[in-house]
Amino acid sequence: MRKKQAQILIVDDQEEILFSAKMILKKHFETIFTANSPKKIISILNENEINVVLLDMNYRIGFEDGREGIHWLKEIKTLSPNTIVILMTAFGKIETAVEGIKTGAFDYVLKPWHNEKLLEMMDKAVVESRKNTKKPFVEKTAKRYFTGTSQKIKQAYSIAEKVAKTDVNVLILGENGTGKYVCAEFIHQNSERKNQAFVHVDLGSLSDNLFESELFGYAKGAFTDAKTDTPGRFESAQNGTIFLDEIGNIPLHLQSKLLHVLQTKTVTRLGESKARPLDVRIISATNNDIKAEVKNKTFREDLLYRINTMEIILPPLRERKEDIVPMAHFILENIAEKYNQENWHFDENAAPYLERYPWKGNIREMQNKIERALILADNHTISVHDLDILDFDEIQENDENPLSEIEKTAIEKALFKHHGNISKTADELGLSRAALYRRIEKYDLKNT
Repeated sequence: MRKKQAQILIVDDQEEILFSAKMILKKHFETIFTANSPKKIISILNENEINVVLLDMNYRIGFEDGREGIHWLKEIKTLSPNTIVILMTAFGKIETAVEGIKTGAFDYVLKPWHNEKLLEMMDKAVVESRKNTKKPFVEKTAKRYFTGTSQKIKQAYSIAEKVAKTDVNVLILGENGTGKYVCAEFIHQNSERKNQAFVHVDLGSLSDNLFESELFGYAKGAFTDAKTDTPGRFESAQNGTIFLDEIGNIPLHLQSKLLHVLQTKTVTRLGESKARPLDVRIISATNNDIKAEVKNKTFREDLLYRINTMEIILPPLRERKEDIVPMAHFILENIAEKYNQENWHFDENAAPYLERYPWKGNIREMQNKIERALILADNHTISVHDLDILDFDEIQENDENPLSEIEKTAIEKALFKHHGNISKTADELGLSRAALYRRIEKYDLKNT
């Protein structure tokens, strides 16, 4: 029996459900994805053209009213309006299932299901999904981007905005965490391809053995586990954009294979001889010194020319200090929204510490620290202690930044307030006793 061409995603927090549904559906449909958490839905939809999602309605123990399913249904319809959603639940909450259909679900199925019923419903959903691809695209909700006011970042995004209107290949350079993925997504969302797929490939995480099969796809029988014909990431990005992240990490012997795809604008699946035409926009990124790699002959010069029609350099946070505090507020607002919370803010004393902290991991480090702080903080207020950015012992002082005076004054006031009590002063400042003693020594406050 020939399998139907369709990409199906099953989402359920029970591994046995995922296994059972996949075993049934893989006999009838080409590609089956599974996710044991709804949080994985967004990345899967961004990287694949999913025809149908089979979505469980309940995930947290004690919450069996189907509200989570409704929430993720809305997310899917926003992210991928043409994707068909079938709801499933073990609790027969017909009212909630009906609400789901009103919200945009195609149908619902009760667990445990009858295999024939499930297959019949899935067949209809796949047919409907093909009809949808012929309908006008419903534009996604515009995503908010924070750029900043520093000259370097304004210059970078000015270039990004200009190249977005073309189809030229773009190379984004910058340290870890400087926002290369966000910049690539910005270019895609401002291009003529914005309504097509944006496929992100982390080349640094691909082993040599998986490189070709993951990027170029494979034919059934091409290797031991090749059970079905499977498109690669390039084909999944057809008519859209593929973002080749960490391109500087590709081994030299594989660079020629990638170069061939870029030169010929075709891709050949493993186990096939047929070259398939590609219409894909290429955006690449690396934190390596790619020109030094070319000079050292660890990166092909002709490949660099192919990916580098236009170059965008993203500055680290230490070179755009005026953007640090506004960016922190932007990130806090987005993370609070992610957790469905409101009215979060930073302590009034946080700004100078945010500006002075080195942010070696750049924006990614800031996001991680703010998210962690939001989870741990009380009263919707995030302090420098919550952010864990108080230890400046390894930071080199310079005359242009007055933070040392701010810190010295803060310590003096706290010592005076607590009559020289080291423990109480350290607690108020969010320091260990040892760290406070070092600062007292540093600022010569022994007689305070």
